[in-house]
Amino acid sequence: MSIVPSRFPVEFPAKQGLYDPANEHDACGVAFVVDIKGRVSHDIVVSGITALRNLEHRGAAGSEVNSGDGAGILVQVPDAFLRAVVPVSLPEVGHYAVGIAFLPTEPRAAADAQIAFDAIAAQEGLAVLTWRELPVDPAGAGVGPTAAAAMPVFRQVFLADAGTATAPLSPYALERRAFVTRKRAEHELGLYFPSLSTRTVVYKGMLTTNQLEPFFPDLSDPRFASAMALVHSRFSTNTFPSWKLAHPYRYIAHNGEINTVRGNRNWMRAREALLRGPDELPDDLTRLFPICEPGASDSASFDEVLELLHMAGRSLPHAVLMMVPEAWENAPAMDPAKRAFYEFHSALIEPWDGPACVTFTDGTQIGAVLDRNGLRPARWWQTADGIVVLASEVGVLDIAPDQIVRRGRLQPGRMFLVDTAQGRIVEDDEIKAHLADEHPYGEWLHAGLIRLEDLPERDYLHPTHESVLRRQQTFGYTEEEVRILLRPMAGTGLEPIGSMGTDTPVAVLSERPRMLFDYFSQLFAQVTNPPLDAIREELVTSLTGTIGPEQNLLDPTPSSCRQITVPFPILTNDELAKIVHVNDDGDRAGLAAVNVRGLYPVAGGGDALRDALDRVRREVSTAIAGGARIIVLSDRESTEQLAPIPSLLMTAAVHHHLIREKTRTRVGLVVESGDAREVHHVALLIGYGAAAVNPYLAF
Repeated sequence: MSIVPSRFPVEFPAKQGLYDPANEHDACGVAFVVDIKGRVSHDIVVSGITALRNLEHRGAAGSEVNSGDGAGILVQVPDAFLRAVVPVSLPEVGHYAVGIAFLPTEPRAAADAQIAFDAIAAQEGLAVLTWRELPVDPAGAGVGPTAAAAMPVFRQVFLADAGTATAPLSPYALERRAFVTRKRAEHELGLYFPSLSTRTVVYKGMLTTNQLEPFFPDLSDPRFASAMALVHSRFSTNTFPSWKLAHPYRYIAHNGEINTVRGNRNWMRAREALLRGPDELPDDLTRLFPICEPGASDSASFDEVLELLHMAGRSLPHAVLMMVPEAWENAPAMDPAKRAFYEFHSALIEPWDGPACVTFTDGTQIGAVLDRNGLRPARWWQTADGIVVLASEVGVLDIAPDQIVRRGRLQPGRMFLVDTAQGRIVEDDEIKAHLADEHPYGEWLHAGLIRLEDLPERDYLHPTHESVLRRQQTFGYTEEEVRILLRPMAGTGLEPIGSMGTDTPVAVLSERPRMLFDYFSQLFAQVTNPPLDAIREELVTSLTGTIGPEQNLLDPTPSSCRQITVPFPILTNDELAKIVHVNDDGDRAGLAAVNVRGLYPVAGGGDALRDALDRVRREVSTAIAGGARIIVLSDRESTEQLAPIPSLLMTAAVHHHLIREKTRTRVGLVVESGDAREVHHVALLIGYGAAAVNPYLAF
């Protein structure tokens, strides 16, 4: 195990060989226990720990049975306990923030980290009241050698208003100051805080379920009380365990995995250029970037984006439903207001899809949501004395049947929510009806969203058979591809079915020329578990998307949905013509489209290709500066002298160029390509930035 100086321990190896630490997935056990009336007690903490121990089979360990993949608990700030053990006078509850820091193991480095953190807190208008040496007992817990070798130093920090503001900070404002302080400490100092909040505190680590309580003696103290406890037992699928990657995170504990996480992270990075802080956050958000910390797991990245949305003023249920929406696209019977809510937010942020059960809490509300497929089950019970239990399986607590007054299971796309301030379970329909009424989303969509089918028909060039044949030769089409791939798709509208097996060399080892697409086949899973059926599961399967600019994710307005919606990411030639000429009549203001040619002189070789990519990037930047909001990257006009730039290379080059220039979300990219002829090709182009693709030789 390597230790980075002045940083928390890195518990997994660096990228090497076939191993990449970016491949973070997990399928775990999760549960929460809550007193529906918000009554604080140590019994709730005990029940949470009991549920965690009963999820032992959901966690994992390596060859050392006493080095676990991770276990943790999230509770409300145990105010009475902290007042008893902290040697300073604490402000009233809600007016101080508390968190546990993972510090370097070298004493001097740990001391330096604390001093540097104090300085950052002061810059954010906060005062460090004290640091507490957090009691831990690795020997008593029986922590294994591997976990012990990677173990950081644990210290608890307490923050309060430094009194520099014109008016005392409210708990609402203090929470956000603590958030900014923590993000800065992570970026500038390399520190890690499981939590730093006025409302909740997280105890977690690279532990087994049975080690958590003895490792952290605080949890056994009868004064340590809460009205809720969220627990998690981690199973690190294809990953190395880590102290910081154990759950819960600041707001969530997650059972499952996010299959779209690479795209989610990349788009979040692109959106940072447009982020502007509302009143709840400071105007200068650059010190919070990147929002998604490099090297984190899919669950950690989900939590970081959810936290940003919540800190910017959205309620936690609102933020969760933006990221994990139910299947709305093919549900015509859905309430129109709720449908408008989902459709509007689909123009702001894409779903974080995957088999997922996400439990969440802000310290007052606690709940869970399933992904649209419902592939990670969750069940809940309410007892006669007002205790609610939700878990990824039955049996986490021994509850007498005659004490259960309600029970149920979480359904796909549905939310389960307990509000301790209201003292009740809030039903899914009520949650979503309330959110749908917060803004006139239907009116905003009617004024801003343009449907592709509503655009007027446009003239376009109909190619002759001879020109199609010539271009097929230019792009290297084979007789086999035309006969086996294109002809069945043209005749039936379906992807041809064939064997997954192949005896051809992978592209990087092949002695024959291969298309650029072939070098990225391993980015896509051949099989999902369980397999999805887009025909029989039409309700939860959708390929609808939007083309056009995005706005500030943190400040939704009617202009946020000024885009073109397309029911399918593959455009026919007549559909592309509609988009290219969208602003010809002057009635689609703000959606001007510009065509950029992706060609290079054949005689120039590699240097000419490099120069052509530079030219394309310059032309795209110039077009954006001139008001373009849709860029069409096209290789249609290739000749004997001008060869087409591979569409994947051109798309990726433009996409990353615009991210560097911080203009990516100001435009939508459409690719007009002659080399794309397989589903895999289109998937790659969309994955590397295209909103839609026109494989014009297929039409």
